[in-house]
Amino acid sequence: MRWLITGSGGQLGHHLQARLAGADVIALTRADLDITDAGAVRDAVAQHQPDVLINAAAYTAVDAAETDEANALAINAVAPAHLAAAIRDQGGKLVHVSTDYVFAGDLDRPYEPEDPVAPRTAYGRTKLAGEQAVRDTLPDHSWVVRTAWVHGGPGPNFVSTMAKLETERETLDVVADQIGSPTWAGDLAAALIELGASEAAPGVTHFTNDGQASWCDLARAVFELRGADPERVRPTTTDNFPRPAPRPAWSVLSTASWTARGLTAPRDWREALAESLA
Repeated sequence: MRWLITGSGGQLGHHLQARLAGADVIALTRADLDITDAGAVRDAVAQHQPDVLINAAAYTAVDAAETDEANALAINAVAPAHLAAAIRDQGGKLVHVSTDYVFAGDLDRPYEPEDPVAPRTAYGRTKLAGEQAVRDTLPDHSWVVRTAWVHGGPGPNFVSTMAKLETERETLDVVADQIGSPTWAGDLAAALIELGASEAAPGVTHFTNDGQASWCDLARAVFELRGADPERVRPTTTDNFPRPAPRPAWSVLSTASWTARGLTAPRDWREALAESLA
């Protein structure tokens, strides 16, 4: 089986390559392939002829997207449409990664794939447009996998930032009124590979590590795993950290649709966090 990874320079792309070590895999960074160029995408897919293409490329600067929506749309929506069209014409399957930001973030139970979407940010709107483009173009041979709160590096991410600040600050104020499911990029990568190699039903599904936490809970867990006093992390509210793009108050995604496809159930986020930090 031949794999093609787009966006291989990011944290998810890094873990995908590590998990596929020894396999027949082509890993393309942004410098290798401009996925917003339809002709370049078509040529790359025709040249490499992947059995499975995993699109790990995305415009993820949530705040910047509020004033740069055109560029976010090009990467998050137009590019996935090009990838889906190239796979449709060449053959193979597409695994496309999406986000909890397609939802409003106002439920009190885990989101199911079929729940109404209502993005409140430019980032969320562009990611939703990408989902729709993939499913419209390649309905029988594509999966859209929504995830949330991905950490594990390389590159900046919440967990590595908390680990760094633990050494620099005596106390730290972290938001406690946003709730989600922390997800290690290593587990997400393994899950996407399992899905791509499977005969699971196409469509939209969710994968995160199991359980839920606030950002404050996650920061305290980082401190604790590093042998530091978790009480040094103090809870605060979103109102104290105003941002250009509103953050979802609720980002917990149900993985029932994942396990219903016969795929491996995700492990608890704390267990995954310990491996991530190790």
